Amino acid sequence: MEEKTVQEWKEKVEPALLSKQRDFKIIGYKDVSKEEIWQCLEEKVWKGNPKKRLYEVVEDIFHLSTATYMSYMTVNALKADDDDLMASIQAVTEGENN
Repeated sequence: MEEKTVQEWKEKVEPALLSKQRDFKIIGYKDVSKEEIWQCLEEKVWKGNPKKRLYEVVEDIFHLSTATYMSYMTVNALKADDDDLMASIQAVTEGENN
């Protein structure tokens, strides 16, 4: 069976991503997108762009837990808050220097 990077499989596994998105919505995660699921898999499960077989990529999608997804989303939200905080601090300190 052929191995490709996970990114090369992305278009082919879209039905699995949509299915996972529906699963998350059914259990109450209304704002989840298939792109966020994919990004979560890249950062938390695959850690980059490894080579895998098609069935392995699909298996990873279906095995993605809500705990892993929520951990990913929480960390990203905290990073965004940190970026906003740093931008605010930078704006204030630049204002003091002028």
